[in-house]
Amino acid sequence: MPIKQLTVAAALVSVLLVSSPLQARNNPAVIDTTVVAHLSSPLLSQLPAFNPVPALAQSVVPDAASVLAGNRAAVEPTAVADATAADAQDTAATTSADITDLRKSLIAMAMKLRDTRYVRGGRDPSTGFDCSGFVRYVFAHAVGMQLPRNSASQFLAGLKVNRADMQPGDLVFFRTHGKRRISHVGIYISNGRFIHSPASGKSVEISSLREGYWAKRFAGAKRPEAMAQVIDKG
Repeated sequence: MPIKQLTVAAALVSVLLVSSPLQARNNPAVIDTTVVAHLSSPLLSQLPAFNPVPALAQSVVPDAASVLAGNRAAVEPTAVADATAADAQDTAATTSADITDLRKSLIAMAMKLRDTRYVRGGRDPSTGFDCSGFVRYVFAHAVGMQLPRNSASQFLAGLKVNRADMQPGDLVFFRTHGKRRISHVGIYISNGRFIHSPASGKSVEISSLREGYWAKRFAGAKRPEAMAQVIDKG
């Protein structure tokens, strides 16, 4: 709308307001009606029409995929961390259960062989066992682990275990023929007890590390290397 026309319209409004002050004061509707009648047509006809379409066309509305991607990016680090922790806990629990089952299998197999007679060099329950043959048979048939053939080799192949840390399935060794040479082996059960094939004239039995004879000759405990590797992975 040209400036000149706006000036004329403003002057017209001023004249109307001044010329009828009393009428306007007593009846405001008169002014409103008069002003609207004089101004609506020329003013409205020259105001530009408002069209929101171009502005909306230029605006950027994020699509659903972008919104979801952003939310996923915010959630994924926490979700991944939680899933990783849960997996670690599950793995640790599974491994611990596997180790317990391994030890139980060893002891169960050893107990089944109780009363099998001692035979020097024996490797099989049908003929009898010596001490190392008994231990070797239990590990091979209970958990599939192959141990060396004699007690001295089994001692060298194992990893040292402190007496206070002995667990079921660990091996206990003795020097029954002098103080230098390892000459006897058994399988630790628990509470100081172990199972072994002791000597000629006897059979597979359970003895105690507290017994005088075995206490004096105890040389230490070892954990077979293959078994230690399974435990270390847990």
